[in-house]
Amino acid sequence: DITTLRCDAIVNAANSALLGCWQPCHSCIDNIIHSLSGVELRIKCSQIMEAQGHEEETGNAKITPAYNLPCKYVLHTVGPIILGPLRRTDCDLLAGCYRSCLELAAENGVQSIAFCCISTGEFHFPQEQAAQIAVKTVSSFLRTQQADIRVIFNVFKDEDLRIYQRLLA
Repeated sequence: DITTLRCDAIVNAANSALLGCWQPCHSCIDNIIHSLSGVELRIKCSQIMEAQGHEEETGNAKITPAYNLPCKYVLHTVGPIILGPLRRTDCDLLAGCYRSCLELAAENGVQSIAFCCISTGEFHFPQEQAAQIAVKTVSSFLRTQQADIRVIFNVFKDEDLRIYQRLLA
């Protein structure tokens, strides 16, 4: 459960409104993070989005306090929604999610970050390809930016666990 991790930041696979999921009792990560963080998170996200004046673009990220969660920050990123065959653009946008989160983490002194499997749930990005993009993008960022950030790939499904164990072996 990403919401129980005691790291500096967790990543929320958000929708483009950045206001959390509005379906009561929905089991998506966006709903769970907003519900457990408290109403302050939704208020902060609303303020950010009102000041921005438009929905968040896919591949970008925003940072907020975590409020009632044990971490310090929540990084909200909008992953690509897959409705047909996977395109190169989708892969580039997903890589952008990881880069945007890591850039914000570095700018805010985050020393540990937990990534969920961005876009693989409600947004239907194929799990294997998503994990490959995640590992490649994070590894490249940490190497090229010489960032000292501990990265946690937090998985929800057993299949994701097997994929990440194989990729990180």
